[in-house]
Amino acid sequence: MGNGTNSHKDLIVWQKSMDLTLLIYKLTEKFPQREVYALSSQMRRAAISIASNIAEGRNRGTRRDFSHFLRMAYGSASELETQLLICKQLSFCTEETFILANDLLTEISKMLRAMIKKLEARS
Repeated sequence: MGNGTNSHKDLIVWQKSMDLTLLIYKLTEKFPQREVYALSSQMRRAAISIASNIAEGRNRGTRRDFSHFLRMAYGSASELETQLLICKQLSFCTEETFILANDLLTEISKMLRAMIKKLEARS
């Protein structure tokens, strides 16, 4: 796709998404046991989905496919944003952890939006 990257692993947005996934796993480890199959599971799946969709889209080979999968990643980021807010409101995490995760998620979302806009402008 001519953007100077050989792999999804070279993309900063993917790298940050991986960092976010690890952070979400650590955050949800501290959730009450009753949340293992509920909010914890949803948050983990949403975080994983962000990085996974970036990787899949990048490796599909076309701008159109990449844009589509970046949109899916952006949707998962929106899901995770909602879930993080619920987590905070239920006092399942500290304010510090919430801010760390939310700031990283906001940065990733902005990067995804910019990438989508750039890919669609070239179409």
